[in-house]
Amino acid sequence: MAAGVAASTGKKVLLCERMEKPQRKVRITGKGRCNLTNMRTGTEFLAKVRVGADFFRPAFQAFDNRQTVRFFEQIGVPLTVERGERVFPTSGRAWDVAEAHIRWAQQQGACIECHSRVLELLTRSGHIHSILVEQQGGHREEIACQAVILATGGASYPATGSSGDGYRLAHRTGHAIEPIRPSLTPLECGEDLRSLCGLHLRNIEARLWIDQQKVASEFGELEFLGEGIGGPVVLRMSRQSVDALIDGHRVTLELDLKPALSVEKLQARIEREMAALAPSTAVRVLAGKLLPSTLALFSLEKADIDPRKALATLSDREQRAWIHQLKAFRLPISDYRPFSEAIVTAGGIRTDQVDPQTLQSKRIRGLYFAGEVLDIDADTGGYNLQIAYSTGHLAGELKDR
Repeated sequence: MAAGVAASTGKKVLLCERMEKPQRKVRITGKGRCNLTNMRTGTEFLAKVRVGADFFRPAFQAFDNRQTVRFFEQIGVPLTVERGERVFPTSGRAWDVAEAHIRWAQQQGACIECHSRVLELLTRSGHIHSILVEQQGGHREEIACQAVILATGGASYPATGSSGDGYRLAHRTGHAIEPIRPSLTPLECGEDLRSLCGLHLRNIEARLWIDQQKVASEFGELEFLGEGIGGPVVLRMSRQSVDALIDGHRVTLELDLKPALSVEKLQARIEREMAALAPSTAVRVLAGKLLPSTLALFSLEKADIDPRKALATLSDREQRAWIHQLKAFRLPISDYRPFSEAIVTAGGIRTDQVDPQTLQSKRIRGLYFAGEVLDIDADTGGYNLQIAYSTGHLAGELKDR
């Protein structure tokens, strides 16, 4: 985006791409479908930006989600708005988004060189004057330039090329870096969940507890993984969880597996099901009518109830204990998954060192920043790609105040 906008104004633009082709991360985002923005109103959209919303606002106002939709449709990518106001290519192929965007940038006049890794940003008298590039085969070349837009991405999914080069390059020019950590990442649990691996839950409520305080809640989908939990509700609360774990706090996720039913309604439902079943029926049969079978057995175990027990012998205390598990199914969070599984990177170049109206460095003239390399991140749902597009567009204008 930055290269194409800069080239469209008549600038001579070189895009140095470290990998064998551009936009590798875009090609895999959204499970290969590319949720490229979200159509919520401006106020609602900015509320989903967890860190850096005020800094991001000028870039978003200059090139917002509606302009992004028009842009991609004009360059040949029909779009569809799905549940949650999420926007996807109608084809369902992230590849189409990447290829159309590359073609557009080249049509504007940007030259794209792959296998071209920037090793150093060279400055003189507080101004960018050249870059040192290593090309395929190890050949190094210094290229003179009047401006540089640093749009390297973060450190998540490093196999796509976003291995943290941008932080090193910025730091060597004197910029402070907010410590980076994974965000929108699965969490690991302090108990064995392998029996639940692959189970997807919909319409559940998840509540995040840090020490003894409830700090957040989310409604939606959750997935049990081999070593923990993922899915949208977990990802949206992962940044707070990661920060709390790093600071040494106790983190617990509490699930309401039946949020549509109050305790009283759930008790009545259980009583109706028990009345319809033979008294000799095992408790696991009742549990399986309310939950998927593997989760039903797991919840009974957490309630200390033998699933083989006859319904007629299920005591009031055991019923209360099981209902508690259905309404407050607690999972201790012991760790978080690494950058290789994180959708975005939290932390990055400190935004107080960057002009939000231009995205030019306040320290080095001619140095601009765009995208995930900055200390901005948002919820899952198309928000982070919009941050990339908005900041890329503004940086590409190469404004100098």
